[in-house]
Amino acid sequence: MNTIIRKSMLSVAGLAFAGGVFAGPIAAHANPAVDAKPVAVAVQSAAPKPQGEQSHITLNDEQTANVKAIIAATKKAGLPERAAVISIATSLQESKLDNLGHLGDANDHDSLGLFQQRPSSGWGTPEQITDPAYSTTAFLKGLKQVDGWQDMPLTEAAQTVQVSAYPDAYAQWEQQATDLIAQHWNS
Repeated sequence: MNTIIRKSMLSVAGLAFAGGVFAGPIAAHANPAVDAKPVAVAVQSAAPKPQGEQSHITLNDEQTANVKAIIAATKKAGLPERAAVISIATSLQESKLDNLGHLGDANDHDSLGLFQQRPSSGWGTPEQITDPAYSTTAFLKGLKQVDGWQDMPLTEAAQTVQVSAYPDAYAQWEQQATDLIAQHWNS
């Protein structure tokens, strides 16, 4: 038993010595005030990098007001910026941030509002769905029910809530949505 402990202690001492031999001479001659160099540290961004080709549109005043309404509803729900990015990207895909009323023959079923939500699918009345605060809150309620939405790709989180025929289409708006949040979150 004493032999095992003794060999273990010698091994630890040997490692400490080897570390001192290799690091010691360098450290002994370094002048911290003169030789100090910044150390690069890898920092992982809180938001995932946008996936795929990115699209961008120029917004008019009404669309910008809808961005601000989405941000206000997200803050009121107590959710972080990432929820607003997902919401804005979803609205960019669904309506280009236009609060769409009934479009007649061009209407996709009975889809309305910023998120193309459908009264027949239980999203609310046409009046509610065309209220940006209500429709955003309804979208966020669905988003909160998605396990792990904070860490999944934007298009996957949006698709889980929206159940679109084009599940990958949301990804193209992530950069513009992120930029809009950076511009308007604190305004």
